[in-house]
Amino acid sequence: MLVSLTIIRYKKLFIPFAFLAMAIHRFPLWANKRISFFKLMGSGKNGTFDKTPDLQQWAILTVQGSRLKVEDEVEGEAPLFENPTELRDVLGNFIAKWLSFFNCETYTLLLQPLETHGLWDRKKVFGDSPPVKDHQGIIAVLTRATIRVNKLKYFWENVAPVANRMDSAKGFLFSAGVGEIPWIKQATFSVWKSKEDMKAFAYGMKEHSEVIKKTRKQDWYSEEMFTRFRILKTFGTINNQDPLSGPGPLFPGQNN
Repeated sequence: MLVSLTIIRYKKLFIPFAFLAMAIHRFPLWANKRISFFKLMGSGKNGTFDKTPDLQQWAILTVQGSRLKVEDEVEGEAPLFENPTELRDVLGNFIAKWLSFFNCETYTLLLQPLETHGLWDRKKVFGDSPPVKDHQGIIAVLTRATIRVNKLKYFWENVAPVANRMDSAKGFLFSAGVGEIPWIKQATFSVWKSKEDMKAFAYGMKEHSEVIKKTRKQDWYSEEMFTRFRILKTFGTINNQDPLSGPGPLFPGQNN
């Protein structure tokens, strides 16, 4: 299974076409036989849950089936049957040409699910494979939830302030706040140097642990999901840089 997340930035002049794309792009994605699940999403301003949308930044997530099992794939490389290197390889010609025509900046991450819990639209969108517990090195995490309308006040009072502290956490590399419906269907995609760093933020920070307990006790979500990924490859830039670039290749087998 190959998962892609493409973050897209439009120029301010073309923001109306970004809204139009949310309606139009679902058709070529739906018609693409390789894609089993997709989401067209907006973004928050601060890289996490955010009440204020960033109208220049949008995202497309896709799930593509694979003929190979996890153990048949090589860490640090895309699945052996396919090695996407351009946007058209991931999203198809129509969307790639659209984004090029409007001079959009794009950043794509190719991902392999390691462990997943929960549902998205009542589906196990990232499969039902046994979790990979022994992964070492950089890890990506997607957390998403549908917030009950009568719990919105509690969610934004408690979760947003804690999430805004993520960028100062040890091992944090990059995050993007995305969502299907402002305020209600929210998700954060984040990248960490290690699973240990991610868990230290999620469970080691007192405030964050207390919020997790409240979500369970007060039943804030009608649906939620948590997934960890191995990053296979990245290409493109966001805000004129690769947010994961550093001294030397981050991932075995890849030169950024």
